Amino acid sequence: MLLVAVNALVGGTLGQERTVLPLLADQVFHLNLYTSALTYILAFGLAKAGTNYFAGTLSDRYSRKPVLVAGWLIAIPVPLLLILGPSWGWIVAANVILGISQGLTWSTTVMMKMDLAGPARRGLAMGLNEAAGYLGVAATALATGYIAANYGLRPGPFLLGAAYIALGLGLSVLSVKETHHHAKLEAANHTTAHAGAHADLSNRQVFTLTSFRDKSLSSVSQAGMVNNLNDGLAWGLFPVMFAAAGLTIEKIGILAAVYPAVWGAGQLATGALSDKYGRKPLIVGGMVVQAVALGMVAVGSNFGFWLAAAVLLGAGTAMVYPTLLAAIGDVAHPAWRARSVGIYRLWRDGGFAVGALLAGILADAYGIPAAVTVVGALTAVSGILVAVRMRGTDHKPAI
Repeated sequence: MLLVAVNALVGGTLGQERTVLPLLADQVFHLNLYTSALTYILAFGLAKAGTNYFAGTLSDRYSRKPVLVAGWLIAIPVPLLLILGPSWGWIVAANVILGISQGLTWSTTVMMKMDLAGPARRGLAMGLNEAAGYLGVAATALATGYIAANYGLRPGPFLLGAAYIALGLGLSVLSVKETHHHAKLEAANHTTAHAGAHADLSNRQVFTLTSFRDKSLSSVSQAGMVNNLNDGLAWGLFPVMFAAAGLTIEKIGILAAVYPAVWGAGQLATGALSDKYGRKPLIVGGMVVQAVALGMVAVGSNFGFWLAAAVLLGAGTAMVYPTLLAAIGDVAHPAWRARSVGIYRLWRDGGFAVGALLAGILADAYGIPAAVTVVGALTAVSGILVAVRMRGTDHKPAI
């Protein structure tokens, strides 16, 4: 539960940007082209994706806690850059640093919970972890929308982020305990999923197995990437779309908060459901639900309809998010599970960068509704790929 609290602060550190930065790009720095405005998400996604990979390797080599503490230390300059930045380049630089920090902190909390939870409760553990993180995102998006509406876009919203970083660093240094020895104990009694997933794999072998060779691991990796592709779209373009329709900052803040709130709270149930009913049905169903929700956003024109779409998008994402992580844990040997999680998160958070580029280019050329429609179609195709390629799973460690 201490790690749950720490990950809520990790999510809150990200949530300080969700409502405010798209408006900052438009109203303060006057970035009219969507592609230019989305550069901060591209920078964040690339930095976080790359760091996720190294987080797994570093956690196996140096243990988990030092990596977690390092992630919090790296985050310290972020609020200052967001508050004081005189040009958009400063905001992009802040997001590079934030991406590195998130890659280290969030990845490590995932690995530590997998260390502590047995295979039969892995989905529940991932649900708790991701619920805490995204409820932290949602609550902070709502709070920063209120602060921005009443006190301006800077500095108020980012002072909240500074407080989260201080608290998260303090808890990680003083209270969090190392968990790597739990993974070593589990490895001694682990049954491999198949002959190619034994304990003694090199980093290169783990990468190719997770990314391409294993049908379940590679299906999970592509689904994670597409999921964050549409999250990058929601983060970067939805507030601009809602503002263009005449919604107030308070209503934009509500819409920015509802999606991750439903996403976060829903994971309290969906992770445990995947333990009981298997990973594949929730992943396929969740991707389809997200595709429907994005179609609703594309055709919507008022607050009520968009609110319903945000709820549906959050529900679909909740079905997918902890289940994908649990599925990685089902196949991956404990000896290289942290590396496999890092590689999955490399692909998944690479979706932020792909989403920022794709959504920006499409929105510049054809408008935001067209961009949302294309991403919705890609999300549906991703769900179909999982249905075709992924092996059926249950809560047991072998697939």
